[in-house]
Amino acid sequence: MNDRCDVVVVGSGPNGLAAAVVMARAGLEVRVFEAQDSIGGGARTLGLGTAPGLVHDLCSAVHPMAAMSPFFRAFGLSSRVELRYPEVSYAHPLDGGRAGLAYRDLERTAAGLGRDGPAWLRLMRPLVEHAEGIVATAMFDRRSVPTAPVTALRFARAMLEQGSPLWNLRWRTDIAPAMLTGVAAHAISPLPRLAPAGTATLLTALAHSPGWPLPVGGSQAITDALVSDLTGHGGTVTTGVEVSDLAQLPPARAYLLDVTPRALLRIAGNRLPTRYASALSRFPYGNAVTKVDFALSGPVPWEHAEVGRAGTVHVGGSRAQMVEAEDAVAAGRHAERPMILASDPAILDLSRVVAGIRPLWTYAHVPAGSTVDIGATVQAQIERFAPGFGDLVVARHVIPAAQLPGHNANYVDGDIAAGAVTLWRMLARPAARWDPYATPLPGVYLCSASTPPGPGVHGMAGLHAARRALRDRFGLRQVPRLGLDS
Repeated sequence: MNDRCDVVVVGSGPNGLAAAVVMARAGLEVRVFEAQDSIGGGARTLGLGTAPGLVHDLCSAVHPMAAMSPFFRAFGLSSRVELRYPEVSYAHPLDGGRAGLAYRDLERTAAGLGRDGPAWLRLMRPLVEHAEGIVATAMFDRRSVPTAPVTALRFARAMLEQGSPLWNLRWRTDIAPAMLTGVAAHAISPLPRLAPAGTATLLTALAHSPGWPLPVGGSQAITDALVSDLTGHGGTVTTGVEVSDLAQLPPARAYLLDVTPRALLRIAGNRLPTRYASALSRFPYGNAVTKVDFALSGPVPWEHAEVGRAGTVHVGGSRAQMVEAEDAVAAGRHAERPMILASDPAILDLSRVVAGIRPLWTYAHVPAGSTVDIGATVQAQIERFAPGFGDLVVARHVIPAAQLPGHNANYVDGDIAAGAVTLWRMLARPAARWDPYATPLPGVYLCSASTPPGPGVHGMAGLHAARRALRDRFGLRQVPRLGLDS
């Protein structure tokens, strides 16, 4: 690794690849190193041995930010990858054969909520009508001025309501609050809290505008598009290289690390100033998920048939039941009825069906570091809302939380958010510094989900870090054009 280059990127997740694409587009020589044998980090699609030829999305499966992330918009992802939008962005089954259905059509969603329909419209319409501004507010670097301050205030108001004890005031039935809580639970945090409420309001707005797309072929299609652009501009990717020390890397003018603070401490060693190293050592990680993938002989037989049209299904029951489950996880216990996310990509992408067998992607919330195989618990929780589900299960593959770092080192103890999702830690991520991306080491930057704006497949941490490296290390103040026509 002694060959000199301009830029070294460690980690080929969406943020690392976004940073690499930006730097390569600026005319710099870029080399990416990935510890795994496959590229993509949280956006990979692999065979897990459940059925011959069947592939599963290893982490992310549905991509609310694919069309709206400022990085992906500039990159023109929707012109490079076929994104298909289910008519029902997400569904939330409840006991008794009922369900909340978040259609892409806001009015249709409200019409299905009965007495809570007008309240849903009052909460969501201002956000849906200004979805681009909401995304800009959520995806900025937490250090610059929001580009849409009025929209930012609307977003903050909704977040304050749904992240506080006031969150039930506007609702008269149990369906609408369950729908929002299922989205808030993506944060894997006790509820109500402000940061999960921000997740709920942002992603629910996107559920109605433009929707939550599934990439044809799986999440790997997004990674492949990024790698294709990178290599097309002279960059290289080397897999199977676990970086344990900065000295392993070739000489370069800039290093962008798509790693967690824990990994930075390990590979930088005593090169880091004591104060900064101490701050990184205090960086908190959140609770975790256990990944449970199914091979099915047919579609999930949801008791409410319309749930089967949703790209994402939140399986957790009522708002109160989800609060109880998330509290149990936060207390270090496995919930009897855990919060589960599920997605059947074959509802829109029949290429995912092999010899009549289809994949069902799920994960369930568990305490950090859990070693428990909760596959049977997940199957029973789905069966609760889909009687006969077990009869369709051909195979089940479980990755307990404690084993997830073996598939992606950034998932510390199974924390797929690469750090606790709290309001403070969404600002001070990874530490309370003016520039969260630059480290005290000259030319070394963090660009992972452990920096703002946090978790998700959006590439924005990579873009923000690359922008600073271009300016500070190469004197370039403009991000290059990223689209197909440039």
